[in-house]
Amino acid sequence: VSELGLEGDVLPVPGDHPASRNRFLYVGGALHKLPSGLGGLLRPAPPFSRALLWSGVRDLLAPAGTEPDESVHAFALRRFGQEVADIAVDSLCRGVFAGDCRALSIRSCFPTLFEAERRRRSVLLGLALGSGERRAGGTRGSDAPVPPLRHEGTPALSPTGKERGAESGLSRRARAERWSQWSLRGGMESLVEALAAFLQQRGVELRCHTPLRRLCRHPDGRWQLTLADGTVTADHVVSALPAAALAEVLPAEAEPLAQELRRIPAVSVAVVNLQYEGVALPVTGFGHLVPSSEDASLLGIVYDSVAFPQHDGTGAASVMLGGAWFRQSFGDPAAVAAAPLLQRAQAAVREQLGLKPAPTHSIVRVHQACIPQYTLGHWQRTGKGGRGAGVPRPPRRHPPPVPVPTERIGRFLAEQRLPLSLVGASYAGVSVNDCIASAKAAVGQLLG
Repeated sequence: VSELGLEGDVLPVPGDHPASRNRFLYVGGALHKLPSGLGGLLRPAPPFSRALLWSGVRDLLAPAGTEPDESVHAFALRRFGQEVADIAVDSLCRGVFAGDCRALSIRSCFPTLFEAERRRRSVLLGLALGSGERRAGGTRGSDAPVPPLRHEGTPALSPTGKERGAESGLSRRARAERWSQWSLRGGMESLVEALAAFLQQRGVELRCHTPLRRLCRHPDGRWQLTLADGTVTADHVVSALPAAALAEVLPAEAEPLAQELRRIPAVSVAVVNLQYEGVALPVTGFGHLVPSSEDASLLGIVYDSVAFPQHDGTGAASVMLGGAWFRQSFGDPAAVAAAPLLQRAQAAVREQLGLKPAPTHSIVRVHQACIPQYTLGHWQRTGKGGRGAGVPRPPRRHPPPVPVPTERIGRFLAEQRLPLSLVGASYAGVSVNDCIASAKAAVGQLLG
């Protein structure tokens, strides 16, 4: 952001902002603020019937698991008890993955928790004590403090000419102020536009809205990319396509790879943006999540105007619908009409936030197969999970080793010596930060 000259357009949400401090669950027909601080752990607080301290005690006393992988729900149930698994962890997985915690893999979705238990028998002890292995500079593996945000552009591409890996002033400010999120005055679209302009000024050709039809190998080992409007020859391909989409364009000789890619499922999410003129949201915070036991069709609601009133005024919210429950709730994502989704979203804000009037503006978008699901065994397919896997949140002060595939997908790429790098959300983390990290890792490998 600094390198692109957008530092003055950043809209930060610091750690003391209500959108950082206040997060809610909707359970039993009511909103409940998530406990925070020591007092929140020592006293019972709805929707939990007992103080969360007892869940921590359970984790400290429970034996370590022995299975190579298990569902996120089974892991949380075994370590922290029924309520934490059914309410907190269920909601968390719906918020992050739009997925069912009973199907998602703990090893691949939350590798830090999986590794913490394996290292110290207790998740809490493992997180507190770290790996116990000293790194260069004297810091420990997973007990490092919150990291700086770094830009690691190469000198050839860095518009400011800064040393590779140097920390920007914006990054230091974000760390000091404990930003939980940020945006830009012109919206995140302005970041994409600035990136495109930066690349085009340096002779990079961008072909947008041009579907890839087929990947083929030349006898000399190079790729031929068949596009809707012609062909391109490349020495190396970095694919950020969803796994299933990449599988459909691979050549026949890469069918073993295509089969593995097709086994990485993804779910669809409808996002309904609602704006109310002259009406303020009755709750201040980031938003709330809804466990599947309360309403499977509704994942949660984000209070957009609390974090970014510069964009959305005083009354704007985004309603997330579907996910792993999309088909059973709304039918085929490719065929569903906007009207029932809008009606469901309006009903949700009316019932859960008390906003009675109709919105003055609304946008309904169905994002088909947009969030990959790391189900049981994902680590065997991609090598992402357990020791050496990419860590979803937060990144470390000293980055972990480059997360390259080491299992079936990685083995096929290595054995066939395919000049192909796989990046994006299908493999080692679904967040934007994870996708950026995987792309940086791929470029780092290519540049050596």
